[in-house]
Amino acid sequence: MLYVEILGNLPEMARDEVKAMLELAGGRIAAQDYLFLKLDAGEEAFPYLDRLGLSHEYGELVVEADSVEELLRKGGEVEWPIEGTFKVDTETMANCKHDVLDLPRKLGAVIHAQGFRVNLSRPDTLVRVYCGERLYAGIRLKFFDPKDFEKRKAHHRPFFRPISLHPRVSRALVNLTKAREEILDPMMGAGGILMEAGLLGLKVYGVDIRPEMVEGAEMNLRHYGITDYELRLGDATKLEELFPEKRFEAIATDPPYGTSATLAGRRRDELYRKVLRSMYNVLMKGGRLAIAFPADFDGETEAEKIGFKLLGKYYQRVHKSLERYFYVFEK
Repeated sequence: MLYVEILGNLPEMARDEVKAMLELAGGRIAAQDYLFLKLDAGEEAFPYLDRLGLSHEYGELVVEADSVEELLRKGGEVEWPIEGTFKVDTETMANCKHDVLDLPRKLGAVIHAQGFRVNLSRPDTLVRVYCGERLYAGIRLKFFDPKDFEKRKAHHRPFFRPISLHPRVSRALVNLTKAREEILDPMMGAGGILMEAGLLGLKVYGVDIRPEMVEGAEMNLRHYGITDYELRLGDATKLEELFPEKRFEAIATDPPYGTSATLAGRRRDELYRKVLRSMYNVLMKGGRLAIAFPADFDGETEAEKIGFKLLGKYYQRVHKSLERYFYVFEK
């Protein structure tokens, strides 16, 4: 069994991102305890879990229990997959029902009794204990360092616009499409979504109606070492003309929300409807679209009118003048 600790800012979206990756890997979420997900999956899931954007870490689940006493007893009976030295670290979640104040020392002593050496400053292996409704102990396999995402935020890019999705969210949108080989962003702006997709090894296709954005997005992709891309200057409402022979397995995009200038002089809601229709026409049957819309636009109703099926909807309040929903649709 494996575990994932998801982030708490968009928890439903984070959970569904894990679910989408497990569907590619042939696994499933077996249980959830607040931000802790127990996974029925093995090593075959690692390449997909490595893609996650809205997660803190994942690892191998070794022990679970309903009390501290049970955890310590089971901890003494299992073989710990520890390499080198170790340290026990406790994560006390908001729903923690147990007294775990001295648990790192107690579990550390149990594991130490099996012959493993403790190193509190620079351990080779980190044993993670989670306290929620139940108790869980496992070995961390991967930590998603926030610095890796922070260094790709808009103001660190060669070409940027201040209004841009956080790289973690961009990556989650890509993953929610379950893209295996390629993805299209038909309103790519500075290319933030394409950057995250390209770093995952996907071929990326991008479209924007503004020449400076096409040039800027290419600059950003090259800056981050992404070479498998195809960018086009064009209208997102006429994708069939831009890609007459092409049907995409996945589309992810964050359309502009604001002034008429950013919408090339067109009315916002009418533009959204036309873009939805155009994306539907170039998406494969069974393909997925992940998209953001401001909360005052009924993306669900408009997409379903065209023929999309809603798979997920996630609310985010960005600031007092911007509330939005992220949607996942299937054709």
